[in-house]
Amino acid sequence: MEKQPFIHIGGSLERAVQGDYTLDVKSVLQEAWQKTQQNRASINGGLAFIMLLGMLSSFLLTEYFGGFEQVYQQPQLMLIVQFIVTIIIWPFLAGVEMMGVLHAINAKTHVNLIFAFFKRASWVIICALLTSILISFGLQLLIIPGIFLAVAFSLTIPLVVEKKLSPIKAMIISIQALRFQWFKLFTLYFLISLCLVLSLMPFVLLAESSLAIVGLVIFIFALSYIAPLFYNVKGILYREIFGLTIQQTSTNDHADSDDVFLA
Repeated sequence: MEKQPFIHIGGSLERAVQGDYTLDVKSVLQEAWQKTQQNRASINGGLAFIMLLGMLSSFLLTEYFGGFEQVYQQPQLMLIVQFIVTIIIWPFLAGVEMMGVLHAINAKTHVNLIFAFFKRASWVIICALLTSILISFGLQLLIIPGIFLAVAFSLTIPLVVEKKLSPIKAMIISIQALRFQWFKLFTLYFLISLCLVLSLMPFVLLAESSLAIVGLVIFIFALSYIAPLFYNVKGILYREIFGLTIQQTSTNDHADSDDVFLA
């Protein structure tokens, strides 16, 4: 059977670093919300697995280093625990990031996609560590540099996975491209963060009452939409700014096929 040709969807690296792309905050949110309503189970399932893995890893490492009090009293041990947990969870988080990218081209995803990108695990881990260090350093300086870098580095992982760039190259290209529409990107992330804060308010207000469980249920329910919305927004942004190349396995040459492979 003859293979379907590769097709490119959305922007490109060449145009992105020149600022040759447009973003509309309202349109991105509307599309991301639609995709979240259609398909959020895979992202939620992946994040649930990652959260449990992170909690288990943190517990085992903390016990290994002498317990919570011992680790809490020694910042260097806390950093070691955080470093190891980051190494453990980020290869799986890369899969969640790519779920958002695939949703942006109307491809269906499944929870097991979090295991699909281990071939790029070393580059993903290095990229995650480097960006985290630089963002933390920026926040400690004057806060604003850290916020700028957090937005500017927000699409580095898909660049490492889908474009197969090195961590340094992905970071450089991400800054070069995202600086042109930084305020719109910041607005998108800020609105999602605001939704997260507002969803947490019932739990905070009811924390010391007998209705605390109600506040917690409200937060978890809201989070089951907000988390997929965040990754779907990032996927749409990646499509519009950098684009992606896929190969379809069906006879349909449109991007709404369920059967697509990243090039």
